[in-house]
Amino acid sequence: MKLAEALQERADLSKKIDQLRYRLSNNTTVQEGEQPAENPEELLSELNTSISRLEYLVAHINLTNCTIKADGKTLTEIIAEKDCLTKKHSILKEVVGSASNISNRATRSEIKIIRTVDVKAIQSQADEVAKRIRLLDNQLQQTNWTADLLE
Repeated sequence: MKLAEALQERADLSKKIDQLRYRLSNNTTVQEGEQPAENPEELLSELNTSISRLEYLVAHINLTNCTIKADGKTLTEIIAEKDCLTKKHSILKEVVGSASNISNRATRSEIKIIRTVDVKAIQSQADEVAKRIRLLDNQLQQTNWTADLLE
């Protein structure tokens, strides 16, 4: 199984487990003399099977991410870099938005608001960070489809 396939299955299992939680919640009580729409015991069994499979996948995805390398870095290192750059990009975009939102004065007696940062320079930094994120994402996707999940 390729790493990308395991990642897709993990995402599907997470959704399925959330749906099972909802379905279980809806079938735990009924009016006396009535039957639940679904058998809670069967739902619990399906939940246990799904959680066991999810646990297996998460452990092996993590093992694979810590072992497989792309351009001299493990996938875990690349993911960490991408996550941090995504956070930085978000903050830079927020700074640009805040600094760009200066209102004009209606009269000369109003307090003048000025920028304390170079919006153009920060926007340029944000664009470079976004480009690096895209490149890392491409590298991860390519590796995910070529690397086998470690058993």
